[in-house]
Amino acid sequence: MDVDGDSSSKGEEEKRNAMVVILVGAPGSGKSTFCDHVMRVSTRPWVRICQDTIGNGKAGTKTQCLTSAAAALKDCKSVFIDRCNLDREQRADFVKLGNGQVDVHAVVLDLPAKLCISRSVKRVGHEGKLQGGKAAAVVNRMLQKKELPKLSEGFSRITFCQSESDVQAAVSTYRALGPQDTLPSGSFGGQKNPDAKVQLGIMKFLKKVDSPVNEVSKIDSLKDSVTNDVTKENDSSSMGQEDIRVIADEEVKRGEDLALGSLEGTSSLENIPTLAFPSISTADFQFDLQKAADIIVEKVLEFVTKHGNARLVLVDLSSGSKILSLVRAKAGEKNIDSGKFLTFVGDITRLYSEGGLRCNVIANAANWRLKPGGGGVNAAIFGAAGPSLETATMERAGSLAPGKSVAVPLPSTSPLFCREGVTHVIHVLGPNMNPKRPNFLNNDYIKGGEVLREAYSSLFEGFASIVRSQETLNKEPKEKIGSIHLEAPVDFKRSHMNQFSTADQKVKREGVYESEGNKKCKGFHEEQESKTTGAGDRSDDAENEKNNGSSSKDWGFWAQALYRIAINPEKSKSDVMEISDEIVVLNDAYPKAKRHILVLARYEGLDRLADVRKENLQLLRTMHDVGLKWAGKYLSEDNTLIFRLGYHSAPSMRQFHLHVISQDFDSRHMKNKKHWNSFTTAFFRDSEDVIEEINKFGQATIKDEYSLLKMELRCHRCRSAHPNIQRLKSHIGKCRFPFPPSLLQNGRLVVATDEDGTNQ
Repeated sequence: MDVDGDSSSKGEEEKRNAMVVILVGAPGSGKSTFCDHVMRVSTRPWVRICQDTIGNGKAGTKTQCLTSAAAALKDCKSVFIDRCNLDREQRADFVKLGNGQVDVHAVVLDLPAKLCISRSVKRVGHEGKLQGGKAAAVVNRMLQKKELPKLSEGFSRITFCQSESDVQAAVSTYRALGPQDTLPSGSFGGQKNPDAKVQLGIMKFLKKVDSPVNEVSKIDSLKDSVTNDVTKENDSSSMGQEDIRVIADEEVKRGEDLALGSLEGTSSLENIPTLAFPSISTADFQFDLQKAADIIVEKVLEFVTKHGNARLVLVDLSSGSKILSLVRAKAGEKNIDSGKFLTFVGDITRLYSEGGLRCNVIANAANWRLKPGGGGVNAAIFGAAGPSLETATMERAGSLAPGKSVAVPLPSTSPLFCREGVTHVIHVLGPNMNPKRPNFLNNDYIKGGEVLREAYSSLFEGFASIVRSQETLNKEPKEKIGSIHLEAPVDFKRSHMNQFSTADQKVKREGVYESEGNKKCKGFHEEQESKTTGAGDRSDDAENEKNNGSSSKDWGFWAQALYRIAINPEKSKSDVMEISDEIVVLNDAYPKAKRHILVLARYEGLDRLADVRKENLQLLRTMHDVGLKWAGKYLSEDNTLIFRLGYHSAPSMRQFHLHVISQDFDSRHMKNKKHWNSFTTAFFRDSEDVIEEINKFGQATIKDEYSLLKMELRCHRCRSAHPNIQRLKSHIGKCRFPFPPSLLQNGRLVVATDEDGTNQ
């Protein structure tokens, strides 16, 4: 008896966990493709009921659909009702299938009519034979009778999809459902007022309801604000077949096929910045799941309220994940928009290739050493990204404190970049409740909660910073005249500008930063007395590069200022601070800090770091010693300064030169991201490291200039992210955080010392 009772109870539970999902949408809205995308991945048993094929592969009746749906539910299977269901009457009988025991959902594919017409006209081999020219008229006619569903019809949940991103979010939600999972009740997504009559997509749409909405009263409250004569001037009856044909033809010409069938490749979806992240600290670090879920939802709600242009995805490998279930339920209670936050079951390193979910940033639940190894997410991400991730990580930080994160750009050679489209990995470290792991908190959940909140705040802010950076880059012109703003004297420009070739007037290179592009040096213009002279100089330069092993490069006229000073320093005596047979020292004309000088090599053929070889080691040591001497001079005048000596990986000014720059970066000439990143990322190669590399390998490692100069703005001390250079400069003026461990080694920083020789 007990066994039979358990079996009966289990059967009732499975029946309760089954659900009916009624798809609502015009032909061409993507209903069948929606079902296909969910059923291909979901671990839940689904049955698709389609009236176009219910009669042994041919069109059938509504009664046949109801019978088949009831039989599937009896077998404890969930059901998709794939019909148009555009009015309440058509939906009513299917809603009754729930019978108070089974949840009945509606997924409303309320996409623009123009798009539905385009899809319907273009498709071939449709199950219901609705394709070609006749499809446009059918879609037009059906949309005139459209009545959006309401919770009062008997639905426990309605998801409104008015864009491709809404559809993708809904697909992900239903894909992630395991056999025993449920979804929170209410209305979700970007819905319109369901009581308004909406005509063709080219007409005026009504005011949107705040989304998501859980109460029918919130929908009904908009009734008074909607006029009774909505879009009468554009009534669909006034549209003839010729108008419809023109709409379809335009769509075909544009080649827009944004059906769910092409979900995995649509640019509109790929352009949504998305962060995929695991639950922090709930695996190996054993943080309480209920408490962790509360914090996740709290911090997610803060993020989606503040950032409307990005999406968060909580990922777990297991379809039976308790943390996913808890977070889904709590997110539903908080009415978090499922288009901005969703949960997803899958391998975080294969979200796109295996799950069709494109995420350009993923988070790693890292260890404090920021090293590969262990198990779980950390091992998986380091393994999938390849050794380049460990190298890139070590360039950013040597370790990580609980509650902190560090964003690491992935090199384009990384498999995660190539295969999955992941551009950044954000390492984050949460609190630890495992006595066998470092930083054990001994079940102190007050402290642990604070650390976990800080961890998610740091993670999400790091993601937001990446999004802002990418948005800024997307707005920049593809080709521009660098950052060159050097203004020659007016009389000089008037008399000589017509003598310069276009190549001399414009240096068309991205990545030119002002600290080197804007050099005002006496004698700079004096050697350009005629067009012939200038051309001769360029020919000589090319020959020198060829003879001295320098990589071929077309240095523009303005980019040769340092070269001219190095070769003929006597013509710039008022600017030069020190001259020897090997070097020239001068102030950077546009300093990026309180103290910023350049030590120039006086050797032909040494244009940049890539040209330096082992035979130049003595020169490197001489330049380094001269730099240290000048740093010491400035430290004797102001012992609060801290200096760093180094080279740019790919300088914009010709002639090999060393930067000696104080780390306050207090200068009005520090104006933009390229300025900042050229001195605070791996693009800036420390002098000590360059000497060591060339001594061992015969040449220095050259970092990728383009990706590094375009990175997000981060404090060089605490690595916090900032939205713009003004906010960053305000922060660094007050930041007293210790420098990263990587800078405190190998003499990379030069500081004042006490009389006994110890650092102050």
